[in-house]
Amino acid sequence: MRAICFMPATRLVTIAVLSSACIVSPAYADIETAGDVVAVAIPAIAYGSTYYKNDKAGRQQFYYGFGTNVATTLAIKAVVDKERPDNSDDDSFPSGHTSVAFQGASFIHKRYGLESSIPAYIGAGFVGYSRIEADKHDIGDVLAGAALGVASSMYFTKSYDDQLHVATTLSPEYYGLTVHYEF
Repeated sequence: MRAICFMPATRLVTIAVLSSACIVSPAYADIETAGDVVAVAIPAIAYGSTYYKNDKAGRQQFYYGFGTNVATTLAIKAVVDKERPDNSDDDSFPSGHTSVAFQGASFIHKRYGLESSIPAYIGAGFVGYSRIEADKHDIGDVLAGAALGVASSMYFTKSYDDQLHVATTLSPEYYGLTVHYEF
């Protein structure tokens, strides 16, 4: 049996989720505030993990994934104009809080492994729950935000441990194969 060891940065996500849960009372405002804190903490910790591991390539991949996620989320919100359940505005679809939380969690997952990302995914799930409880989103908004966040990281992020890279070049004049191995 193998023990699960979380990297130190993801321990901070666990602490953030647990401490947020401790301050939560039955009032919706407290759940919403805790969700807001965790929604910021997860991508911040994912980004910070690239410094912890001295991972410049990962940092660049995080920029691409995060930027794409935020831009796509805001563009969809502008086009869809779905009213929030609490009728406060028309920016309900998709959930931006959930998309950034899941983008950070899936970045950790894809770059550093599933075991490292478990606390972040739990926190991202809490963020989605908090948005529904606060009456800011319905389940469809949250699921769409989660899907956008995961997709943006999975597309732009490569595993930290991948050392072998193979690429093909195909054109009418040239066929090639490039193999690159990092030592």
